[in-house]
Amino acid sequence: MYSFFESVERSFNKAAEYTKWDKGLLEQIKACNSIYTMRFPVKMDDGRIEVIEAYRVQHSQHKTPCKGGIRFSGEVNQDEVMALASLMTYKCAIVNVPFGGAKGGIKINPRNHSTYELEKITRRYTAELVKKNFIGPGIDVPAPDYGTGEREMAWIVDTYASLKPGEIDAAGCVTGKPISQGGVHGRKEATGLGVFFGVREVCKNANTMKKLGLTTGIEGKRIIVQGLGNVGYHCAKFFRENGAIVIAIAEYEGAVYNENGINEEELFQHRKTTGSGNNFKDSTFIPKSSDALELDCDILIPAALENVIDGNNAPRIKAKIVAEAANGPLTPEADEVFVNRGILVIPDMYLNAGGVTVSYFEWLKNLSHVRYGRLEKRFTESMNHHILTELELLTGKEASAKARKLIEHGADEIDLVHSGLEETMISATQEIMEIMQENPTIPDMRTAAYICAINKVALSYTELGIFP
Repeated sequence: MYSFFESVERSFNKAAEYTKWDKGLLEQIKACNSIYTMRFPVKMDDGRIEVIEAYRVQHSQHKTPCKGGIRFSGEVNQDEVMALASLMTYKCAIVNVPFGGAKGGIKINPRNHSTYELEKITRRYTAELVKKNFIGPGIDVPAPDYGTGEREMAWIVDTYASLKPGEIDAAGCVTGKPISQGGVHGRKEATGLGVFFGVREVCKNANTMKKLGLTTGIEGKRIIVQGLGNVGYHCAKFFRENGAIVIAIAEYEGAVYNENGINEEELFQHRKTTGSGNNFKDSTFIPKSSDALELDCDILIPAALENVIDGNNAPRIKAKIVAEAANGPLTPEADEVFVNRGILVIPDMYLNAGGVTVSYFEWLKNLSHVRYGRLEKRFTESMNHHILTELELLTGKEASAKARKLIEHGADEIDLVHSGLEETMISATQEIMEIMQENPTIPDMRTAAYICAINKVALSYTELGIFP
């Protein structure tokens, strides 16, 4: 059994054999540059002192700043954070986001702490990062990850700004913030929407779909989603809204199954009210959530934690496509099983890059101090109105109210963010699939994605003159 970081290294080494870069350069790309392990005391609500274990890993500074989320989980360890930081480097390279990879983690279960305790832990963690110069808009920019969200990012930016008075770009020290604190519209759904765009692009490829025995397009595809957190929820939402049928959604307490489809919002509200997916309308409840992964479907989307599919359960997976919305949901053994069985795995290292892509847009917004769409929205609407009016005069036909509204619309911030994300995911998917087409000996999309990342990072180092 490989550790998470060893799994990443194994995939890297597998892909490196298809490249022609110097061995020393490949070792530099693979290595984690900086690892900060910290322990700090925090006073809990009951008066006791708890020593908190936390990490921040900067995998690569071939581009600066570094970028990567912070997760709160009782399972956090150095190996996991190193692996996630590595994946961030490769992910940013694939989607052409100019960041080096980083990741952070605090070893706590947020469910076991009050809001006030979580705030104290987050602020102290931020202060520790500032102390060692491991955070800043030009140094290292964290973001939300498992167990964290807008609230924690607001605490981080507030703490950073208080410790760096007068820093005009302080809001750019972290992304995933609330809109009122410098966040960007579209960040919350970004990862799930990016997964949808990436899978949709793969499903458009007629040759790939023919090999899998599937029709082209998303419509009618039977989907299983593992996880109803932020990523899983939005994956289910966008696939359902675009004609797919979400037949099962799995969570830690069990899975809900309905061959006719599940509305993720209704299930979310049901779980919020009852604490479980049990007794959800017109659905079958499966107590062991892992069993849902083995149900018959077209596309399986693991959208929770790593290593949920391994060499043991991979032979029982019936999906034709496995789309990794989570980080590292497949072990190397599972990869080998799927390659041998002809199941297409769309790898996490680019498929869930929607979060970092939109984080990049947020960071740019913070540095420019201008909201997207503010300068051009009204001008665009005015020009579109004049063009439409002229066309109506020339043709003698008047546009319907619905058509007029659509044509005259000027892009809001969320329109531009979604458009930029769509372009990013389409381009990345096409680039990876082209690598596979150019070399038929490449066994899977994961290897092709690593090749793409290695080539881009290596090129950055050579252009810097660090390696010949």
